Amino acid sequence: MSDANQLFGQALVKSLVGERGHIRVARALPDINVELAGKKNAEMPYSIYQLLKHMIYWQQFMLEHLEGRKSQLPGNVMESWPEETGPQSEEAWHAVINEFLQGVDRAVQIAETAQLDESLAHFPGETKAGLLRNIASHNSYHLGEIVLLRRIYGAWPPPGGGFPA
Repeated sequence: MSDANQLFGQALVKSLVGERGHIRVARALPDINVELAGKKNAEMPYSIYQLLKHMIYWQQFMLEHLEGRKSQLPGNVMESWPEETGPQSEEAWHAVINEFLQGVDRAVQIAETAQLDESLAHFPGETKAGLLRNIASHNSYHLGEIVLLRRIYGAWPPPGGGFPA
């Protein structure tokens, strides 16, 4: 593995887990309870739960391509958004958080070990680095919305503070 590949992989890892520019992904979610996860605000089209499920949908889509499988694009982007506004239970909510964080861990493992300029078999014109960057930016975008909703609901900062660490 070249030095440039390794250095870029390290930069991707920082983007995937959150650093400098925002709180670590793993610190922004676990203290959200089931009630807050499903809460709707008149000015926002979705709940925290819906945001996280949408993030999982696209993260999983991209991870499958990174792992050599062919994911099918949805017929309509709305298919990537759940209809239900919240989880059925605290346990179900924690399972959603864990599913998301496990996906982040899979992306990190790929960023640390893959040849990042390698093309993807089922995603013409895209590289492993490109999809990892896409996962990081998509998650970062929606994590910002989750933080904004938490601020609106008076549930920010999380225990331990809301600054990057």
